[in-house]
Amino acid sequence: MTTTATTVQDYLSSLTPEQRSVIEPVRSLILSHLPSGFVETINWGMLSYEVPLSMYPNTYNKKPLNYIGLAVQKQYYSLYLMPAYMDSNVYQTLMDAFEKAGKKLSMGKSCIRFKKVEDLPLELIGSIIASHTVSSFISAYELDHIFSWTYSFYSLSTTWSLDV
Repeated sequence: MTTTATTVQDYLSSLTPEQRSVIEPVRSLILSHLPSGFVETINWGMLSYEVPLSMYPNTYNKKPLNYIGLAVQKQYYSLYLMPAYMDSNVYQTLMDAFEKAGKKLSMGKSCIRFKKVEDLPLELIGSIIASHTVSSFISAYELDHIFSWTYSFYSLSTTWSLDV
């Protein structure tokens, strides 16, 4: 669902009662576990919990560093957990928790797709949200980007051969 909302309140006001009944409890979970320093805004067309540019301006796209995102989509809801994208152990823990609970995990790189609050392992998600300070998240982001850049450079250097 695309939105023209520019504030959190505008976004929440634009939701139908059914959408609000799913978004508000997940938002409350996020806010109750969100470490200090992260801010709630509207970015990327969704509720975004991020590191403000005033704290970390060195992002590749000159936008605030996204930590958690929550959005209404056409057929489902999306919860973006950057710690699960950046840490394979967190990703595996999520997969295990869904399997143990007998729930189907529908997930992209960082996006858990769900249709109702009961689809989510809320306790685990709360602990994932609480797992980073702003400083530790910035460090993890920088490490992830150094690794990604190094891996990309290495891949290019090993696939290209120059016959001189």
